[in-house]
Order: sequence, then C-alpha cells, then structure tokens
Amino acid sequence: MTHTRPQIIAILAVSADGKIADFRHSPARFGSKTDKAHLETQIAAADAVIFGANTLRAYGTTLTVTQPQLLEQRTQQGQTPQPVHIVITRKANLNPEISFFQQPIERWLITTANNALFWQHRSEFNRILTFPLLSDEFDLNLMMNHLANLGIRRLAVLGGSELVASFLNTNLIDEIYLTICPLILGGKTSPSLVSGQGFLESTAPKLELLSTKVVENEVFLHYRVRRP
Repeated sequence: MTHTRPQIIAILAVSADGKIADFRHSPARFGSKTDKAHLETQIAAADAVIFGANTLRAYGTTLTVTQPQLLEQRTQQGQTPQPVHIVITRKANLNPEISFFQQPIERWLITTANNALFWQHRSEFNRILTFPLLSDEFDLNLMMNHLANLGIRRLAVLGGSELVASFLNTNLIDEIYLTICPLILGGKTSPSLVSGQGFLESTAPKLELLSTKVVENEVFLHYRVRRP
C-alpha cells in the first residue's frame, strides 16, 4: 500500500457455491446475525464505505453502526459516529425517495460531471465528486488518490460484483473479509462474487490466508491480497 491512497478492504458474503444472489438477483439476506455483526465491526473500522448503484437499488438502505461499543470506539478515535457512505455510479439515476436518503449518515456521490447535474443543487448528498470515464470506466487510482486527500485512510468496498472486479483489476484491494454462508444457490445467471471480464489463472489475484473462524455453520475468512 502506498501513502497516496487509502487502505482498501472488501467485505463480502457468498453462498457455499460462490453466489452473492439467487437467479432472480434478489437482495441477498442469507447471512446470519453473526455475519451482520461482523460486517458492522468492519464498517465501524473504516473512514468510508463505497458501493455501487445496483447494490443501493437492491437494498434501498445501507448498514450503519449501531453497536454501542463500536460507536464508543469511533468516538474515542476522534471519528464521527458513522463512516462516510459513498455511492459510485456512472449514470447516477437513483431514486431520491429511497430510505437511504433518510438515514443519519454523511453521503457522497461519485459520478460523471454530466450525470451529477441533477444532484448538484439538492440536499441528498453532502459531497459530489466527479470524474471522467476512460473506456466506460472510472480511473480508480486517480479517485483513490483524491479520497486520500480528503482524509479517507481506510475504505471498505461493499459491492457489487462489478465494483469488486474493478478494484481487483486495478490492484487496489489490500485485504478481503469473506463469509461463506451455508446454502447453495446455483444457477447459470446467478451473480458471483466477482463479475467483469474475469482473470486468467496466470494473472489472477493471489491471496494469503490470514485467519479463519467458524461460527455455527458459517466460515469467516480473512485474506491479504498478494502484490505481483
């Protein structure tokens, strides 16, 4: 990790066969209360979390820090009660009526200059950051550099699979927290953990296992992404 970008972790949950949703692309709610508490713990350790527009549309809300000990931990570290919640989207065609915009959090939007126009003079987002597209993709290195300059030291990537693929493609994820949930979804159209074009075996990101924990029927894995 360099000093020009945040430390970036991905916090993800999958079925035993590596799916993040069923063949209808229903919002995934198969994680247990233990997994939700684990997710909240990692969110509480971040300065900001980032997720794609499809993830926001699927759930309509974002997960906030509610555990008293985690809120106290953030206070003692001089942080705000909640991390910044960042929506990254090329089109920014979000419904301003969803519950996300009523949650007591600081919201940032990352999009293109043209698609930011609708939101510029509205109150839903506390900060709007615009970046050009390069071959229909954002320059994530430039973006992460900018977030670091805004004080984001630890960033948690929450999904979806396209966003995770983009971060892996640009070699930006440092660590992955992965929960394996005890069900099999199957289906050739069911989304998997990482979408995009995919990787060849020879160039695939390699992982170093840092820890494992089994709670009832779930397996919690913590990986470091090995640098090439």
